[in-house]
Amino acid sequence: MTATVYLIPTYLHESNLEVLPAYILEAIEKCSVLFVENERTARRYLKQLKREIIIDNFEWVGIQKAEEEVLQQFRQKLKAAQTIGIISEAGVPGVADPGQLLVAAAQEVNATVIPLVGPSSVLLALMASGLNGQQFSFVGYLPIDNQQRIKAIKELENESQKKNSTQIFIETPYRNNQLLQTLLKHCHPRTKLCIAVNITAPDASIKTKTVRQWQQEKTDLHKKPAIFLLVH
Repeated sequence: MTATVYLIPTYLHESNLEVLPAYILEAIEKCSVLFVENERTARRYLKQLKREIIIDNFEWVGIQKAEEEVLQQFRQKLKAAQTIGIISEAGVPGVADPGQLLVAAAQEVNATVIPLVGPSSVLLALMASGLNGQQFSFVGYLPIDNQQRIKAIKELENESQKKNSTQIFIETPYRNNQLLQTLLKHCHPRTKLCIAVNITAPDASIKTKTVRQWQQEKTDLHKKPAIFLLVH
C-alpha cells in the first residue's frame, strides 16, 4: 500500500463556504492525520463544514514548526501508508501558501497526491482581470525596503513588456496602501493594474484600470486581503 495525500482547499473568506465543493468534506473524513498551517483556524474550518465532525479523531501537525521536524513526521506518515490531508490558511496548499515541501516529499516516495478543487486567489483574480492569462508569473511578495521595492516594480514592468505577460504579486494586508502608493508613483501611467480585494466575499472587488486612472481615485486597501496584477 502507498500513502494518499489530499491537498485540501479552504475558503478565501469565511462568510462564503458555497465556493467549496461537497467532496472536500468526504476527503477530509478519509484522513487520519492533518498537516495544517494554523491548527486553531483549521479546526474551526472543519466544524463549519460539518458541525458533528469529531475533530479530535484526527492527528494534528502544524506545518509552521521547524521544517526538518515536520518533514520527518510527514515522511513517517507516508511510510505507514496513512491517508494525509494538508490544509493551509486560505485558498489551496502549495500555491502562494505552505505545503509544497510536503508534497515534494510525497512525490519522492511515489505516494498518491490528490489536489482538490477549490478557490485560488491567484487564478480567480487572473480570470477576472482581463489581463493575459496565457503568459503570467506569480512572484509572491515584493521587497519591504522601499528602494528595492521600486526596483522590483520596474523589473516587473520590464518583464511584462518584454514577454507580454501578466505579473501577479501580493502584500501583507496592513501594508497594502503603502504598496499601492508606490505602484501609483513609480509605474508608467499606461500600465494596467488590477486590484482584487476580498475575493469571494460579499464586498469583493476586482477592478482593472490604468495607473493614471487609479491615480484619480481614492482607494483604501488597509487590512483587506488583496492581490495585484500588472501588465505594461
